[in-house]
Amino acid sequence: GRDVVGQAETGSGKTLAFVLPILNSIKPDEKLQVLVLTPTRELCVQVNSVFKDFGRDLHVKVTSVFGGVNIDPQIQDVSRSHVVVATPGRLLDHIARGTINLKNIKVLVLDETDKMLEMGFIDDVEKIISYLPRDRQTLMFSATVSDDVHRIARKHLKKPSVVKTKSFVDTNRLNQRYYDIYKQNDKFSLLLHLLKNSTSGLAIVFCGTRRETDIVAKNLRKHGVNVSAIHGGMTQSKRLRSLNRLKTQETDVLVATDVAARGLDIKNVTHVYNYDVPKTSKDYVHRIGRTARAGENGDAITLLTRRDHDNFRRIQSNKELRIELADFPKFKKVPFFREGNKRKQYFRKFVNRSNSNRI
Repeated sequence: GRDVVGQAETGSGKTLAFVLPILNSIKPDEKLQVLVLTPTRELCVQVNSVFKDFGRDLHVKVTSVFGGVNIDPQIQDVSRSHVVVATPGRLLDHIARGTINLKNIKVLVLDETDKMLEMGFIDDVEKIISYLPRDRQTLMFSATVSDDVHRIARKHLKKPSVVKTKSFVDTNRLNQRYYDIYKQNDKFSLLLHLLKNSTSGLAIVFCGTRRETDIVAKNLRKHGVNVSAIHGGMTQSKRLRSLNRLKTQETDVLVATDVAARGLDIKNVTHVYNYDVPKTSKDYVHRIGRTARAGENGDAITLLTRRDHDNFRRIQSNKELRIELADFPKFKKVPFFREGNKRKQYFRKFVNRSNSNRI
């Protein structure tokens, strides 16, 4: 029953670590007893799924509460649930409407606390906590423990036990390499070559922005790659559809922003491609943690251009990471287009020189 601060890295199995004890403590004849807050809709759906999978035989009722979908079905489900897994914004909508009663909450779980704070949810989290009983148990999980995370813990947890797990990213099973690309125009062509010539299972291609995610996905489709995309600008239904298509292997490649790097459990990912280099070694580890899991081998491949050198040096300063320079393969250069100003833009090899300044 003690409060807990758990510093748990990607892939550490922390979800089961709190789900199983909570399920065993649920009293079926009482109403809402457990609240789990998550930073993203995808993580909300995933944690909800774990609760349902393991709580089915215990007759525990679980509801996920997140934005981007009709609130009315959630109102009905919340009223008869023992556990609610929620994102902060939509939960506050329910509180404002008076459609959720938090006065009997016995356990609060703050999952991916650092991510919630990074996304600007600190005021929302504080407001939600103000509606909860003071005699609850609070479990806080975070990949990193920043000053803000410490402040939340000091303010809202009572003499917590502190548990720290090691990263589950097994670098001995992970082949990390990078390609030093001299010409920016060659980056997409190299990515396409690697995707088409690898004997891979599922692959995730990480991009730095929503726009780049859409552009890369569209270009891959034009070259026959079976691809889905996911980023924060998509509707919830499209995001879930993309994840489901990857999980059921209807598609082979997911192009994503970092929204997919934290907490999501996508099995059988054999290759991770950093199309855009992340800014920190922490973000790099979160990305590559999608592969080389559960004793399997994996490949983490970074496409490095001149504009990425500063970020890459910061990543390489982490001595636990062993990223080796790969030999440059021969590959076919293909057209790559961007949509902007209502016209297609091609790389210099495929456009008139007078248009090259728009690339």
